[in-house]
Amino acid sequence: MDHLDKQMQVWSTRLRDDLRIGPPESNQLATTIAREVGSLSDDAKQRVRDASQIPLKTRIEELIGFQGFMDHVADTGGAPVVVRAQVVYQNYICFVYLGESCFNVLKRELPSDSTARKCCRFLTDNRVRAFRNAVAHANWRYLSDFSGLEYWARKGAEPNDPMVRFEVSQHDLGFWQALARCTGYAAFLSL
Repeated sequence: MDHLDKQMQVWSTRLRDDLRIGPPESNQLATTIAREVGSLSDDAKQRVRDASQIPLKTRIEELIGFQGFMDHVADTGGAPVVVRAQVVYQNYICFVYLGESCFNVLKRELPSDSTARKCCRFLTDNRVRAFRNAVAHANWRYLSDFSGLEYWARKGAEPNDPMVRFEVSQHDLGFWQALARCTGYAAFLSL
């Protein structure tokens, strides 16, 4: 978890400001999530594992494959067509795949004041939830200057609710993605 902790230290101020995660947890996020998930009762861990038709081992293999792709893109310099594929893949894994297989399930089992639950709640609420829905329903595109993305999602849960336009800067999206990856890896490896 040390590697993930170090990656997330860049975001420690955001963790404190946006998620109300204080030090030392904001400086050791992956370790904290792993400890909290690992300390769940055996029954709670089993409920999380049983919530999916896909075995946990297979989910971890998928995350390892995802990381391999991300490393490969970084090593090759990222031609524009590859970067576009990376954006789609990364947003799908971070928000749809992990949202459904990890965050939504896990937050029901975690104590309300836990760091892991704060992360899961942030990644499934409000603007991030709307972004997840936009990714899942193909309602997003690049801003004209490529500084971020614009997306549309329903304001509420009803099918007749109006679609609302949102924007997310590349910086904010980078935070959301890093938080999703850290939370997903730390949680899955601790179940």
